[in-house]
Amino acid sequence: MKTSVTLLAAAFSLAATVAAQAQDCTAKVGAMGPMSGGAAQWGLAMAGAAELAAAEVNATGGVTINGKKCKIVVVSYDSKYTADGAAAGANALASEGIKIIIGPVGSPEATGIKPVAARNEQLTWNAAYAKNALEAKYPLVFHIAPGPGTWSDAMVKHALKHFPQIKSVALVAPNDQGGTDIASVDAVAYRNNGVKATEEYYQRGTTNFAPIITRLLATNPDAVDTASSPPGDAGVIVKQLRLAGFKGPIGRMGGPGTEEILRVSGGMDVLKDFYWFETVAVTDQMREIDNIYRKLLGKEPVGGTALWGNLPAARMTMKAIVNAGTVEDAAKVAAELRKLPVEDPNMGKGLWAGQKQYGINQELFFAFGVGIIKDGKEVGIARIEPTN
Repeated sequence: MKTSVTLLAAAFSLAATVAAQAQDCTAKVGAMGPMSGGAAQWGLAMAGAAELAAAEVNATGGVTINGKKCKIVVVSYDSKYTADGAAAGANALASEGIKIIIGPVGSPEATGIKPVAARNEQLTWNAAYAKNALEAKYPLVFHIAPGPGTWSDAMVKHALKHFPQIKSVALVAPNDQGGTDIASVDAVAYRNNGVKATEEYYQRGTTNFAPIITRLLATNPDAVDTASSPPGDAGVIVKQLRLAGFKGPIGRMGGPGTEEILRVSGGMDVLKDFYWFETVAVTDQMREIDNIYRKLLGKEPVGGTALWGNLPAARMTMKAIVNAGTVEDAAKVAAELRKLPVEDPNMGKGLWAGQKQYGINQELFFAFGVGIIKDGKEVGIARIEPTN
């Protein structure tokens, strides 16, 4: 009996020691994006994807590093959708020993972080639609999804099926790389489909779009496309367009954010006729992500479909970390990441892409969607399959 008690006590002691080690052992990864301002929905979605992917790994016991089971902890940084913010974020995370970063989001941030992260030997993802979102000289940079050069033509064709009256369009976007690299490509797609396109750019941080709306409407466009304007900005633009009497369709060929645009603009009755690009083809399987998020993190998800679109990259990164057994050697994690098939339990199967456009095959390409709202009612989101 005494022996049994002694063995039981020893077992409890060992279990307590293992638990304490697991509690003390943490593996930090970073999440970065604009978590304040008009693009906050995108940054919060990036952080949410990283947190959910980490929670899924932690629920299975964490990651084994140097023989210890470690909990993955996500450290978020608000890069404010600027190049300087992303560069500062890379250094701030590096000061905490963080070598793996899920994010940032936009083109200015991607431009700012790449050289700094390269010096810090950090692996990063970005969701930028910049023409140089990936570069072969930065092998530790990965891309969450293709830019408009890949899908804008298919989107214009689908939009014209629903709104054949569009013969001219005015595109509006910020006057930095996050705007010009997207709107200019979108404009080419419109022109290639017989639609006259003009471009209008505004200073990022603008809150009163009335002068811009006046210039837009002076060209008498059949449609206005908010391109890559942050969701909060796009919502204000939509609201002011309708208040100014514009009745034509409004497009968005520059990223998700319909939920926020609806909220800011005033709802379906204001938006009325709208077509937009979705990074994911929405299905019940995709919606299940929100339930997983609530179960594991105990709070409501933020970011809508942007969270869903970012999640495969975050999940694949966590899997690569598990396979590599490290969060400190970014090159080793990157090597494991490149070996993984592009697939996700909610998103389905996709492709590695990027070689043709960027010279490096480090871009995830899943099925995407084109959404339509007509006469204030959602028609649905068409699924477009990925192709090489």
